[in-house]
Amino acid sequence: MMLYPATALAVAINLFLAGLIAHGLGFGVIEPVTALIWSIPLGLPATWLAGRWLRGLMDEADS
Repeated sequence: MMLYPATALAVAINLFLAGLIAHGLGFGVIEPVTALIWSIPLGLPATWLAGRWLRGLMDEADS
């Protein structure tokens, strides 16, 4: 759970930048506040995946 703030912010940044790319393609803009709101629930699976990845790196370093 210590990774959650970092991963949630990374998700928010990626959502915002994806919104800018989508805007360039003719779709609507994702506002920064909207990206932050969506990053709250989407940060949970991202945190879980980041934790698994880090655990794998730690296991690899131990062997």
